[in-house]
Amino acid sequence: MINQEEQISNQRLDIQKEVTMEYIGMDIGGTSLKLGIINEEGTVLSSAAFEVAFDGYETPILNTAVKSLKHFLEEHRRLPGEFAGIGVSATGQVDPSNGVIAGTAGHIKNWQGSRIRDTLFENFKLPVTVMNDANCAALAEKWIGGAKEVSDALVITIGTGVGGGILINSKIFTGLGFAGELGHFSLKGDGKPCTCGNRGCYEQYASTTALVNAVAESVSKGLLSLEDFENRSINGRSIFKLLSCGNPVLLPIYGQWLDDIAQGLVSLTHIFNPQLILLGGGVSKQEKLFIEPLQKKVMERVMPAFRQGLQIKAASLFNDAGIVGAVYYFKNFRDK
Repeated sequence: MINQEEQISNQRLDIQKEVTMEYIGMDIGGTSLKLGIINEEGTVLSSAAFEVAFDGYETPILNTAVKSLKHFLEEHRRLPGEFAGIGVSATGQVDPSNGVIAGTAGHIKNWQGSRIRDTLFENFKLPVTVMNDANCAALAEKWIGGAKEVSDALVITIGTGVGGGILINSKIFTGLGFAGELGHFSLKGDGKPCTCGNRGCYEQYASTTALVNAVAESVSKGLLSLEDFENRSINGRSIFKLLSCGNPVLLPIYGQWLDDIAQGLVSLTHIFNPQLILLGGGVSKQEKLFIEPLQKKVMERVMPAFRQGLQIKAASLFNDAGIVGAVYYFKNFRDK
């Protein structure tokens, strides 16, 4: 016979099993911060975005992150103690053992040296892990996204800059700690100066910023009119809208940008021989204009043996990748 006290204890255990643990995901980028509440299965229950570059980084990003998370929790009527912890995805060279930004590409003021883990713990009294944003995106795709079924993949995010995560034998490759700066290998040795201090870096040619700059230069030369762009604004969205109309001046500029991206992907394929390349960032939603022509260019240029089994696809998690991957890292690597 089970006594009443044992029955109550068993009921409590059953209730605990039914309760899904929840986590806070934080994705800190160079222009915006994304926050989310995420459960054990990687489902984003709610999220919000905040600007971080509103005053040219005079307000340190970490200060903005703390203030934004407090506001986010108040808006959702949640207390920090209701969560298992905070997983942080952060731009820059991250020292995960100390939760500190160890280096940057030189373009974000007041970011290098940021003590993310200690600062968040001091404010929210929760355990915190910190990992590079591109690595988090790769972990998210491995967990619940497009890389679930493969062991070796490259996840490359194309946006303001270019980031990368390298999956080898289903694990993130970090080298001595900072491997995966795929935006900063030299595509052209005597090329454009980069904020990192090098020249000809991949992100100077392959980022959305590079495309926007090239288009803006054509506008300044009078080859394109600002009136052609939606809301007279040159950005990724307005460029792709104009491309879909077959603008004859824009097409060769765009073609050169695709060529530069493809050239880098061919080199990375010859180095890592991945089963899969996943492309993230806003441009990856453009299947016909971006993913398909890029697939064709890369497949035409890689050596035949490297072409076997290679897939090139859009990443599946888009803007949620950072917060989801940060929580995955927290769940699996916090005590390692």
